[in-house]
Amino acid sequence: MLKLAFAAAKSAWVGLKALPLKAAVALGSSGLGQPPRPRQLWKAFGIVLPIGLLTWWAIPQATIVMSPSIDAWAVRNAPGPIGRGDFVSFTLSHPLAGPKPVQVTKMALCLPGDRIDWIEKPSPMHPGEWDGWYYCNETLLAVSKPFGHNGQRLEHWRPMIRTIPAGMVYVGSSHASGFDSRYYGPVAIARLRRMEKLL
Repeated sequence: MLKLAFAAAKSAWVGLKALPLKAAVALGSSGLGQPPRPRQLWKAFGIVLPIGLLTWWAIPQATIVMSPSIDAWAVRNAPGPIGRGDFVSFTLSHPLAGPKPVQVTKMALCLPGDRIDWIEKPSPMHPGEWDGWYYCNETLLAVSKPFGHNGQRLEHWRPMIRTIPAGMVYVGSSHASGFDSRYYGPVAIARLRRMEKLL
């Protein structure tokens, strides 16, 4: 026990002895006993402060994309009308997304007034189950799956109309396992924020 206390005291003493040197260097001195060089200190401030301020400003501007279904690592707000293929971000509340609402990023794939077709086909991976095939203006958007990665049941969207309603957008991606409008239907434009790719 005494050995531990002695080692701790010795370590603290070494740290205290180094404080004057650290303070001198912080003031721009080249070492202990050397005169401070305030110019060096101000030069350091001139480099560090702008970088710090730029980082402080830039971090809130970017959103990290956590989903592998989107071809982007980071996106940022890009105000303007939402067009086909634009990245969009919104808050998703769904039992399969978790107990709390989550921020997700998808692509706007089928816009208001576009023709949306849905065809049921037997699932090749799950005999006895059915997949939903979704087409926008006769272009295949995505195919739903009856089960997720963890075996959870996935109910796919069954549109009752053949046109995307005004004020709504089908959102998704090209990823086979993306969780998107093929499961929860179109999303209101009022809930979407247009984004652009940073990385």
